[in-house]
Amino acid sequence: MPLMAEMHDATEEYLETILELEEEGIIPIRARLVERLGVSAPAVSEQVNRLVDGGYTELLDDRSLRLTSKGRILATTVVRRHRLAERLLVDVIGLEWEKVHKEAALWEHVISADVEQKLIELLGDPATCPHGNPIPGSQRRVDTGAHVALTDSPPGPVVVARISEKLELDKDALGLIAGASLIPGNEAVVLAAAPGGVRVKTSMGEHTVPDAVARLMWVTPAV
Repeated sequence: MPLMAEMHDATEEYLETILELEEEGIIPIRARLVERLGVSAPAVSEQVNRLVDGGYTELLDDRSLRLTSKGRILATTVVRRHRLAERLLVDVIGLEWEKVHKEAALWEHVISADVEQKLIELLGDPATCPHGNPIPGSQRRVDTGAHVALTDSPPGPVVVARISEKLELDKDALGLIAGASLIPGNEAVVLAAAPGGVRVKTSMGEHTVPDAVARLMWVTPAV
């Protein structure tokens, strides 16, 4: 890949990650970017400096990052195209749920504005991606107020609402979620807390979801 294309993709990836951290109520600091992106602290610091110099982010007094108007527009565009690509891959092409995030990460940088609009029309302006995260710009609103982490859910029937973007980067976590049929939109029954996790019952039987995964999954009470 040419150097300029690599720099462009890195800019988009970092801005996308900052926006995703905001969505989850996490203050975007460089340490969180290191964790989420799996790259070294020096590499993150170098790229953050580029984002600041390019006018995409501001580095605040508490060392947190804030998207500028320019940065937020680009971040929102990339996130929207990524999540539309995920919907296309699942709903139209039929790619397995646990594989779509990695594939869509390749598509998000090359989808044009015209193709984006056609995707919105083809897919019916979906409110969320297959992982339950809201698609920016959709006219169909998502109420996240009732969502609680699986670790905080009382026993009883629930509907899986969404999973963290952090889990989408974890192959083992995705395999566990898919194998237990805990994909967003599916129903489950929270049984009880278990050592190191949460015991749930789904159409695939009983499963213990490790705390590290359960705290990054959100559910709502089943109606």
